Amino acid sequence: MKIALGIEYDGSGFRGWQTQAQVRTVQDCVEAALSRVAAHPVKVFCAGRTDAGVHACAQVVHFETTAVRTSRAWTLGANANLPPEVSILWARAVPAHFHARFSATARAYRYLISNRMTRGALWARHVAWECRPLAAEPMARAAQSLLGEHDFSSFRAAGCQAHHPQRIIRRIEVARVQDFVTLEIQANAFLQHMVRNIAGALLEIGRGEREVTWMQELLQARDRTRGGITAPPSGLYFLGVEYPANFDLPETQSSTIPSSI
Repeated sequence: MKIALGIEYDGSGFRGWQTQAQVRTVQDCVEAALSRVAAHPVKVFCAGRTDAGVHACAQVVHFETTAVRTSRAWTLGANANLPPEVSILWARAVPAHFHARFSATARAYRYLISNRMTRGALWARHVAWECRPLAAEPMARAAQSLLGEHDFSSFRAAGCQAHHPQRIIRRIEVARVQDFVTLEIQANAFLQHMVRNIAGALLEIGRGEREVTWMQELLQARDRTRGGITAPPSGLYFLGVEYPANFDLPETQSSTIPSSI
């Protein structure tokens, strides 16, 4: 039997999603909890791996099991064995050909920036902070040059293992809500650090250090060394995943995270 799960987590205390030797990861915690419920070792596969410090509102994973449990038992049983920073939202039996990563047709992220003179205390691990004023309107105009299918090498981490840099951005929006500036982006898939590198470039434009046209120039350069900083992981949220309707999964894109905190 193959089971899909929706998961949310606070990534602050983890070294990312993927299992790594001698460090705390979300995958390890989820697999340990599910193994307790299944009474056998469980291996999970996720829709999109997240880096250290990155959060998820609606991560999707799947696993195979010989154990017969109800959806309620998988959800509540796993949550009883998970740390408070990780929660299973739902569980659903899926067809054998479903794959959390390869069946996905789109993924979405949101990047949150606290833009005020003083750093925040309550949300220090959950937003990026920029003390200098940001102009959201030029950032929004610059972001539109990334729409469509492009070579995103200028926004790709040096260690990215993707087979090619071509990605299709379907939607990208920048907006200000009081003291927060938000970036929301949906694409068929993402390169390593792609959203954080886009956010880093937009920050330079928002501060007035670069012209709006710089984003288009950077995209066409296909050279990461020409780009800006990699924005910190604390502001990044894996917002959700889209799948074909025939899988009949519960809502896989979170509406619980506000456009600003």
